[in-house]
Amino acid sequence: MKICHIITRMIIGGAQENTLLSIKGALEKGHDVTLITGPTDGPEGKLLRDQPLPGLKVIECPWLVREISPLNELKAYFFLKKVCRKEKYDVVHTHTSKAGIIGRIAGRHAGVPLVIHTIHGLAFHPYQAKWKNSLYIFLEKLAAKYCDEIYCVAQAMIDQSLAAGIGKKEMFKVVYSGMDIGKFLNAVPEPTLQKELGIPENSVVFATVARLFPEKGYEDFIPVAIRIAKRFPQACFLLIGNGILMDSIRNEVESAGVADRFFFPGLISPGEVHRYLALSDALVHLSLHEGLPRAAVQSLGCGKPVIGYNLDGTPEVVINGETGWLIEPRELDSVESAMAAVIENPETVKQYGQNGKALVGNLFGWRRMADILLDLYQSALNKKNAQ
Repeated sequence: MKICHIITRMIIGGAQENTLLSIKGALEKGHDVTLITGPTDGPEGKLLRDQPLPGLKVIECPWLVREISPLNELKAYFFLKKVCRKEKYDVVHTHTSKAGIIGRIAGRHAGVPLVIHTIHGLAFHPYQAKWKNSLYIFLEKLAAKYCDEIYCVAQAMIDQSLAAGIGKKEMFKVVYSGMDIGKFLNAVPEPTLQKELGIPENSVVFATVARLFPEKGYEDFIPVAIRIAKRFPQACFLLIGNGILMDSIRNEVESAGVADRFFFPGLISPGEVHRYLALSDALVHLSLHEGLPRAAVQSLGCGKPVIGYNLDGTPEVVINGETGWLIEPRELDSVESAMAAVIENPETVKQYGQNGKALVGNLFGWRRMADILLDLYQSALNKKNAQ
């Protein structure tokens, strides 16, 4: 098959890693694959620079940018339509909100036989202005008319889409987001890495893996972490990622007098994340807006339980009382109680971690995901050809 993936940016992030591994699987099976992406700038890193794929054709669309700009959107549409029409792809597979909307319409207007979209996380959610939600729902409804199938990284994404009137039930399928799960299943703590980071021995380490940006949960996590740091001298916090909130977080923990308990390794390559999670005792993931949080799966793969909010796809892997603590959004006292439980009940932490490792081990391998996608493409193309 001749396949084209379209995504807004190839930063270091879950949707981008998912896309890259989908491409890798298709290339290994001998398919012709192109990636069209907008410019990738900023503190989130450049995934293609860190993980190049021989044989992949990469096209940069200069007008495919995250910021809303009707002129850029129009230019991106004509650019994508021209490329799709010229290259005669069998499949166009779009990712992320902006590329998903423009790419689906452009692909269909270019006559691409099969147009697919993956929902990694919905652009609308309860913790956002109503007018924004209304706009995103309208655009997702529109874009759904221009594609054949929609894949979601969690069942919750399907349920929320259908509840908002987006697409038809038969269009949707769950395809769990793949990753190099073996690295996480086999990860072990490295004392030398812990020493390099400056984390004291016998610490209880709470990790986060998320861009240091709004809506990624730091507005809730930092105040609770400060309270825990003041209650428990052994508590430490490993914030894996980079972003615009870095300086404000550093200032906040310094003002609270607990800066020596917070560690910032910065932006870590996806291939190295397992080494850092292996140093933790639990992951705290308080994002208000997710698909199925990749960090939660990775932490569970390392045998580390997760404290997360009961929203979107999180409950599909964070099972309260089995693989971690599921907290209602914004209930910070409950988050604090769960973090205290991690410190005070090491046997429970160990059991939850073992349960989590067993849960995610078979579901999230990247080759499994890539093979499922290729089978779905071929099945859908065969169905269309038979009509």
